[in-house]
Amino acid sequence: MRADVDQTIHLKDYTPFGWDVDSVDLTFHLHPTQTRVRSKVRFTPKPGPAQRFTLHGEDLTLITATIDGVPVQPKIDGHLLTCDVPEGPFTWEADVEINPEANTALSGLYMSNGMYCTQCEAEGFRRITFYPDRPDVMSTFTVRVEGGLPVLLSNGNPTGAGDGWAEWHDPWPKPAYLFALVAGDLHAHPGRFKTMSGRDVELNIYVRDGDQDKCDFAMEALIKSMTWDEEVYGREYDLDVFNIVAVDDFNMGAMENKGLNIFNSSAVLASPQTATDANFERIEAIIAHEYFHNWTGNRITCRDWFQLCLKEGLTVFRDQQFSADVRSAPVRRIDDVAMLRGRQFREDNGPLAHPVRPESFVEINNFYTATVYEKGAELIRMLRTLVGEDAYAQALDLYFDRHDGQACTIEDWLAVFEDTTGRDLAQFKRWYAQAGTPRVKVQEDFAGGTYTLTLAQSTPPTPGQDTKDPVVIPFAFGLLDDAGAEIHPTQVVELTEAQQSFAVDGLAGKPVLSPLRGFSAPVILEHDVSASDRLHLLRHDTDPFNRWEAGRLLDRDTMVAMIVDNKDPDPAILTAKVDLVMDESLDPAFRAHCLSLPSQDDLAQTLSDAGATPDPVQIYLVQQAMWMALANTGGDAWQRLYDAHQVTGPYKPDAEDCGHRALAGGALGLLSRLDACAQAAQQFENATNMTDQIGALARLVWFGKGDGALQAFYDQWSHERLVIDKWFGLQVSQCPPNQAAAKVKNLLQHSDFNLKNPNRARALLGSFAMTPAAFHQADGSGYALMADQLGQIDAINPQLAARMCTIFETWKRYDADRQGMMQEAMAKVRGRDGVSRDVAEMLDRLLGA
Repeated sequence: MRADVDQTIHLKDYTPFGWDVDSVDLTFHLHPTQTRVRSKVRFTPKPGPAQRFTLHGEDLTLITATIDGVPVQPKIDGHLLTCDVPEGPFTWEADVEINPEANTALSGLYMSNGMYCTQCEAEGFRRITFYPDRPDVMSTFTVRVEGGLPVLLSNGNPTGAGDGWAEWHDPWPKPAYLFALVAGDLHAHPGRFKTMSGRDVELNIYVRDGDQDKCDFAMEALIKSMTWDEEVYGREYDLDVFNIVAVDDFNMGAMENKGLNIFNSSAVLASPQTATDANFERIEAIIAHEYFHNWTGNRITCRDWFQLCLKEGLTVFRDQQFSADVRSAPVRRIDDVAMLRGRQFREDNGPLAHPVRPESFVEINNFYTATVYEKGAELIRMLRTLVGEDAYAQALDLYFDRHDGQACTIEDWLAVFEDTTGRDLAQFKRWYAQAGTPRVKVQEDFAGGTYTLTLAQSTPPTPGQDTKDPVVIPFAFGLLDDAGAEIHPTQVVELTEAQQSFAVDGLAGKPVLSPLRGFSAPVILEHDVSASDRLHLLRHDTDPFNRWEAGRLLDRDTMVAMIVDNKDPDPAILTAKVDLVMDESLDPAFRAHCLSLPSQDDLAQTLSDAGATPDPVQIYLVQQAMWMALANTGGDAWQRLYDAHQVTGPYKPDAEDCGHRALAGGALGLLSRLDACAQAAQQFENATNMTDQIGALARLVWFGKGDGALQAFYDQWSHERLVIDKWFGLQVSQCPPNQAAAKVKNLLQHSDFNLKNPNRARALLGSFAMTPAAFHQADGSGYALMADQLGQIDAINPQLAARMCTIFETWKRYDADRQGMMQEAMAKVRGRDGVSRDVAEMLDRLLGA
């Protein structure tokens, strides 16, 4: 499809499909370049105005088509097929030919290392056969796969198999985006699960030969997720089998296809020697997320793609709940908010801002965003806070009972809460319609024993939305006295107007406010707070999130003062930070998070919000100076902390051991600034797990002592593609910023680099672009490099290229020279012959076209 043709789709134009699909039968004759797909679909017209019978199809060669056995000659115009059909029910049959081997876009049916696999969300099924490829068209599927390969998989339950063929039937109606097929020479890692009603479910994780030893943790995570969903949400699995397949070439993390989840290999394969603690935690969360979709996404799906947040926001919230329950709830909340601020707040603050439920799109793949996922999850969290845990559980039960087997809308979702609680959620619904991050200005007053908290909300203009109405903001706060005791426990008030005041009576003295506890709403606080009050919260706050937040804001303000006013860090702040990190009464994982510093991107945005023009290189240098000041403040204590948190015994990726390793790793980073990396070199040599090995390697590379270690690491792990992804990314993210572009160009020529593999491309190019001081070098070399690579990726995989275009979303915050060079780089990609619709839409939005 030509990128210059306006194909904008609007929510207001939604029209139901004119036919029900009673059943779908598919037969696949697999061939690398000439796969034949025979479809047999039973249609029944719905009551209402007559429609032109229209099916979607892309990159298909139609061989034959019949209606009720009679040959027909449909009209194909672009990606649409139209045909005259009978007034009553009829059976449509078609034979098409497709070329999986040529499908480098990784959408539809494609090949990965000799394996056939599919990715149909959002609109990939139309690349398999002609069909009404929209989420509100749901049907049962029966699939026969013929391919002469050892493993032939599809959705649902197996119903038959023989020499070179297998048949599957999924009894649960589903939209086409949940269709899946996998065929290849694969090995199964088996497991079993007994549901709460006593049914036995066969579990399998299918992998390539050589990966069988990396499935144990994923299987444990799957069983843990199935148990948790029964215990917490009362949701039982509904098929006889649940299969997961690990695929190397995959655009996303994983896909929740009914009964046949397809996973990026990086989101399922792990062993202590090849995966870090962060990898294990990510695998656990993604396994849970995709499994939870069985009810929140599959059994109940979205009516149209504008409702994407309905399934994704709810399921992200559910996986966040799961991770909080099986790991550390405070640490998980800190991680969730850090991700939200780092990705979604940035999105909300730039040209790509859009509502959680968009009003229009050109390419739906461009709206699988942090706003839909992470902000969507925050809306579910706020709703649960507002109605309470019991009412939330009752509303969810009603949602599952009322809408099982349906394709739903945000209105359906909110209605179950209104019906359960009697509460009017019309104002809350604005969160779904308004883009941008609300600002909440905090003012305090104390007189006569009464503390008054005044909150005022406003939301800045965003593209297409100049004015915003007040939303419902659950604001959790507590109060501490001068001695650090909590004198007013956490209270949640509802900010519904542009400005409101809330009073607390009977206080003996002016308290210290602990605002927005647990990050109770996705807002930005504007609160004039003294450093002494923040130090008080850092030392005494009973809310773990706000204790961490106090330290983060102290660090941020310190580094901003170093940049703007050339001030030295306040020793009191450095000492308080060291004291907290050394406090052995606290969770090591929490202390490791408190040891971190605000990101370079966070500092750049802070400066921009204050009206200053951020210099990425200066920010980098100040951040390094802050690390050095922290290292000197702790001195010998870093060695003691490192030694105290060494983990002995067999490797375990549980919360306790991961917390110890994280804290020891943070101590190693500071210690390396004092001991010339002697401890890091020793750790690299003696490491028995990937967390310790690559953590030490990062320190060696950062301080210019890693050439030999990099080669040794490569020699040891060259046969492990996921480990080599780490090797590529580390070399760019840990090298001096002014050398990074040259390093990338050199690694692009490496025999192990493959631009067609999304994991490898993200590892190298993504790591470079997300290192601000490297990407934003003043000579524009980073912009030119990425423009060249984006053009090449777009010709191979438009979805991947479009998502990587977000590297330019903050271009307007920088100086005029950098802005001009970024505009030139974007214009170069946009003007490329054959630019995809995906990339064109992203760049047009970025440039304000």
